[in-house]
Parts: sequence; structure tokens; C-alpha cells
Amino acid sequence: MIVTTTSTIAQKEIAENIGICRGSTVRARNIGRDIFAGIKNIIGGEIEEYTKLQAQSREQALQRMIQDAERLGADAIVNVRFTTAMVMQGAAEMLAYGTAVKLK
Repeated sequence: MIVTTTSTIAQKEIAENIGICRGSTVRARNIGRDIFAGIKNIIGGEIEEYTKLQAQSREQALQRMIQDAERLGADAIVNVRFTTAMVMQGAAEMLAYGTAVKLK
């Protein structure tokens, strides 16, 4: 599956726009990460626990988006974007979305 943030794919021609494909995950913080994050917040620096949590969330949302595109019969996904939204205190959704397309 070709996945790109651009609206075109080099050396490929889009034959058909199938529609929006998406994948999401909702992740919550945990007390262990919050303790270490609180300490980092006091002394400064990157909060690696949250960086890892966000990276895992992005990867899972991306994989779910690809699965959705495959279900639609797509060859590629163009115009891929990520967004986040707070679902409740301590929990956020990571959403990956794009346009599923068929290539010539």
C-alpha cells in the first residue's frame, strides 16, 4: 500500500478516488507514566513516556487506516493527515485519515 501526504504519487496515475479511509485509536495515560512525566515537568526536558505513547498511537492509527483502505479495495492512500482530540481527561484519540484511491 502506497501512503503519502501529497495529492499525487510520482510515476503513478490515479484512476479513481474511492473515498475517505480512516483509522483511530484512543489511548489513556497511566499512573506510572504520569509519575515520571510529573518529575520531568519539574526538571525540564522531553517527556519520553508521552512521546512513546504518541508514537505508538500514530502507528496504530496508521495501520488501521491502511486496513480500512484495503477493505475498500484501494491501491494507495493520498493526502494523509493526522489529528488528535481529547476524549476525556487523560485520554485522547489519534486519528489518521486520507483518500483511498485506485491506480492505473
